[in-house]
Amino acid sequence: MAKTLKRAAAFTALARALTAGSRGGPSVAQRLGAIPRMIKASTRGQYDGGMRLALMAAATAYVVSPIDAVPEAFVWVFGLIDDAVAVTWLAGAVLAETDRFLEWEKTGRPAVVK
Repeated sequence: MAKTLKRAAAFTALARALTAGSRGGPSVAQRLGAIPRMIKASTRGQYDGGMRLALMAAATAYVVSPIDAVPEAFVWVFGLIDDAVAVTWLAGAVLAETDRFLEWEKTGRPAVVK
């Protein structure tokens, strides 16, 4: 059930992000521009997104890895399904995290309690 909720949240975040530019929310360009700032703030310990950024980096590495190309050569459909799931999760995670980061920036960058 938790996986279903996470998947639903990812699809909701994706839908919101794709339509946000027309409703006054952050555009895709603003979200992409926020990623380097988010990484910088996380490495400095100002923002608490370190683990989520690590998971997003791992998902990116999994999708672009040439090691993953071997199963697709043998079982084409199933090999592509795992990539589609990873890309969908990654898109939702990036959209949700950039939304959270932009809100964090807007509220005056409160200190992260460790």
